[in-house]
Amino acid sequence: MEAGRFISRKLSFQGKVAVIAIAISFLVMIVAVAVSSGFRQAVRSGVAQMTGDIRIQSQDRSEGEMASIPRDLPSRSAILSVPGVREIRPVVLRSGVVKDGDVIHGVLVKGVQRADSSLTISVPERLSRILGVGVGDQLTTYFIGERVRVRRFRISAIHRDLVEMDDNLLVYANLEDMQRLNGWDADQVSCLEVEVADAYRSREALDQVSAAVGTCLIDSGFPEEEDLYVSASHRLYPQVFDWLELLDFNVLVILLLMTVVAGFNMVSGLLILLLRNISTIGTLKTLGMDDRAVGGVFVRVGAGVVFKGMLIGNALALLFCLVQGTTHLIPLDPANYFVSYVPVHVNLLWILVADAVAFLAILAMLWFAARYVSRIDPAQTVKAD
Repeated sequence: MEAGRFISRKLSFQGKVAVIAIAISFLVMIVAVAVSSGFRQAVRSGVAQMTGDIRIQSQDRSEGEMASIPRDLPSRSAILSVPGVREIRPVVLRSGVVKDGDVIHGVLVKGVQRADSSLTISVPERLSRILGVGVGDQLTTYFIGERVRVRRFRISAIHRDLVEMDDNLLVYANLEDMQRLNGWDADQVSCLEVEVADAYRSREALDQVSAAVGTCLIDSGFPEEEDLYVSASHRLYPQVFDWLELLDFNVLVILLLMTVVAGFNMVSGLLILLLRNISTIGTLKTLGMDDRAVGGVFVRVGAGVVFKGMLIGNALALLFCLVQGTTHLIPLDPANYFVSYVPVHVNLLWILVADAVAFLAILAMLWFAARYVSRIDPAQTVKAD
């Protein structure tokens, strides 16, 4: 067995406070990574549900409303073959005004394929509070165009919109009802929403997929696709993606601060260990062990403490993620954070990367602290004994 490894096993580290501090630091780091990943997944999925990750629509507008496009594009199979594309959903969009008693509010009615019966809608929670209506109530909706069309819907569900910053709240209706309202046949829709995989929901990836979808439309050679254009969700709601980037930056700052805090705590503990074992260091030097080998002994001791604190911190962080993910124990104000609770998502790859980077950074700090042994004169320490 290597002498340095044997000696490091015989040295005991008494700094329980350092272990606790390191465990807390890793706990905060892993929770920050999980919360950041949770926000990213929840917010991007919510935006995709509202607008699709990528939207295909016509450039023509009539009375402020979208012109119809074919539901089954000739390039549909080519679009579905684009890497990252999951499915294409037909949608009919129409602005309207809802009225309940003396309360009037603008809405955007989105016709999608739903399992509910005809003339049923799902209204956002905020609109439900504004109008004072609930499931089972009737809601009269006015659609303004060349002539006013009126529909009396029954509320079958109440949902929470991720982004509640627009005046036109999003109401979900049946696709067939909205097609009949516009006088369209089953092959006419306002737009097509393209859903992509989670790994393709960053700004850069969405732009790449959008460009690929646009290329499919151009290369199809069909006249009905010449006037269509493609837009990504981050261009429809740029403020949401800006907020996510700011959150990622804050998480990076937390990781850096926690690594520095854990490192300084461990360095102070290592220095205490060095001071307590000055005579041992002198003896090892007298026996012929050089400064690098002696420093390596104490770095090994410190690395063991860091590893123990990392395991404890990771275990506590994963326990927190399990509890929060199943119970949604910590609530949030959706007006400020877009979601009603703290979302968590355990991304093992990011957690392992954060652990590895922090562990190596702390070891580097320990190595610089261990260079203190080069200042110890073995003659002085042996004489003192």
